[in-house]
Amino acid sequence: MQNESNSTMHNQDDMAKLEADVREAIAHGGDVKETVRQLTLKAMQAHRLDIESMGRIAAAVMQGAHDGAQQKLVHATEQSHAAQTQITHAVAGLETAFAQFAEASKLAVEEAAGKAQQFSREELSKTRADLESLESLFLDVVQQTSTTAKGLIADTLNDLVTHAKRNGTAIGAQLRETLDTFTQQIASVGHTQLEAGLQLTQATADLLHKITTGVLAGISEKTKEAKNK
Repeated sequence: MQNESNSTMHNQDDMAKLEADVREAIAHGGDVKETVRQLTLKAMQAHRLDIESMGRIAAAVMQGAHDGAQQKLVHATEQSHAAQTQITHAVAGLETAFAQFAEASKLAVEEAAGKAQQFSREELSKTRADLESLESLFLDVVQQTSTTAKGLIADTLNDLVTHAKRNGTAIGAQLRETLDTFTQQIASVGHTQLEAGLQLTQATADLLHKITTGVLAGISEKTKEAKNK
């Protein structure tokens, strides 16, 4: 029980730091999209790669982006355009990171298959189920942030959600490939047991680390642009 309590506190501290780091990124300007992408990927590497953790990470990112943009508006009305641009870039950074998580999951499965290794049917099925809800999780968190925001920030976030629902997201584009790969692999695995030491979450986290550090280029050009909205 003590370990569980410590883990919860650790997660809360991590999310508070992620929120603060994103808020700081908005305050300082610069390449907000890239900064948010990097922060999101690093947070993914430090936590369990399940849909609940992804939700907490996305919520922390969006709260930090909202607060940072709000601070800009409070300090000077002429900062309104900058605030609008930066929260848009923050959302794009989060979107790209989620798409790269989907890509890393696909690559992890393909790499294992290439080495004649297999993950368990149970793990593949659970991860596939999580991935299926990844795009809707992203849109829900952005939408939820818009309901607590006001004025220009709320309008901007609502516009982004409307645009994403109409035109699709980088996450959805990548998921089409990723889910096909998972479906094929699940069909080929049958009821094979998990091989010793081979875990999909760890393999995905390792690939995310390579993407973050630039060792692996990551998402293909068609999704890498992540909607320069």
